[in-house]
Amino acid sequence: MKKFSILMMVVLISSLFLMAFAPRQEQTVIEFWTTDNEEARIDVYEAIADAFMAEHPEVDLRIVPIEEAGIAQRIATAQAANRLPDIVRMGIERVSSFAADGILDEDAAVATIQSIGEDDFRAGPLAMVTDPTTGKYAAVPFDGWIQAIWYRGDIFGEAGLNAPVTWDDINAACDALPGTGNLLYGLTLATDPGQNYPHQVFEQVAMSNNAWPFDADGNVSMNTPEMVEALAFYSELQRCALPGPQYWRGAREAYELDQSGMLFYSTYIMDDLVDGSGLEAGGAVEIPVEDLAGKTGFAASMEGPNGAASYGQLVTLGILQGADPMSQEVVKFFMDGQNYQDILALAPFGKVPVLESAVEGWAGLSDYFANYSEDTLAQIANGFESMQRWLFRPDYDATQRAVVGDIEGRLLISQAISNIALEGSMTPETAAEWLQEQVELLYTERQSE
Repeated sequence: MKKFSILMMVVLISSLFLMAFAPRQEQTVIEFWTTDNEEARIDVYEAIADAFMAEHPEVDLRIVPIEEAGIAQRIATAQAANRLPDIVRMGIERVSSFAADGILDEDAAVATIQSIGEDDFRAGPLAMVTDPTTGKYAAVPFDGWIQAIWYRGDIFGEAGLNAPVTWDDINAACDALPGTGNLLYGLTLATDPGQNYPHQVFEQVAMSNNAWPFDADGNVSMNTPEMVEALAFYSELQRCALPGPQYWRGAREAYELDQSGMLFYSTYIMDDLVDGSGLEAGGAVEIPVEDLAGKTGFAASMEGPNGAASYGQLVTLGILQGADPMSQEVVKFFMDGQNYQDILALAPFGKVPVLESAVEGWAGLSDYFANYSEDTLAQIANGFESMQRWLFRPDYDATQRAVVGDIEGRLLISQAISNIALEGSMTPETAAEWLQEQVELLYTERQSE
């Protein structure tokens, strides 16, 4: 028995010796760059990363905060050093350029979307991440916000007005609202030529009439009858609007102060309609209307004579070329169940889920949601279904998308609208011809690069 005990001791010591000096299994490092870079948000990302690593001890998942404005330069520097990250959280604006540069692993994106459940994703986001060259998904839709017409549902009801969804209904409300209740104006129209706010609002109007910068044959199409009609409809709304050049701050305040009955704005306004937004001069708007949020309706989709469209922003997760295959599992993990809800909870108004299965949980993430009707919340959630952007029309190539970016960057639409609605120096027809000339020049410049 004594010999046996000694033998067992020798075996145990030998085993411990071998374990101590055996080579350790190296971890796979996965870098996840995120533009959700506030400290509190990074804490949530890192908590989810820790949970992933607990299930996958062979992975070292590193969360790296980055600035949205500097993402292109950061990626270019990393690519030059052959040190690209594995995953990048980024706005949809970056997807087309990164796809054109061959940086994104589209096969990995397709596989991840299919693994999560392609049918669970909203149709609009999937269309926006589709690479027109390959027909594949270039990135994984993550979350975003919806733009819509917010309107005084109580006053609309009393006046017998339909919700401002169709052009006809918007025009009817424009004429009927001024002087109704305390309202001075039907709406605040985005008209400031130095802001991109008019472009954002007009783009939805244009798409609702099937007006696009390029036609199916790749020709510039800024002077089509559909575009002229969209410019005319938009600028004529100035008849019932707050005077002078307006951008998002003035539009928001006029609605909160019970001066205008309609407002073009994103879902980020939801808490402001309860508490009052911040004033440029300091302090906050004191909302004179009791339960303004509850009395506010939401029209996400706009229906024009030749179509319908909703507008918004989409955030994606891109898996880059050379990424470790486990990156697909990381993306899936972040979009799974409670993990995804924890991400959405960071900013529920600006992080509308792209997954249908996540909507019910999202609707309970903020106490502010209780101030809004179930119909409004459903419309917000469903806004992604028809969401479009000029920049991400599936059949546009990289050059055309670059030109669309130039149109917005150079504020061409904002200038045209100001010239029509405020200055009177252009008609919708002459503005469309001017836009045609300007965009043709931009297109020529881009083609020569």
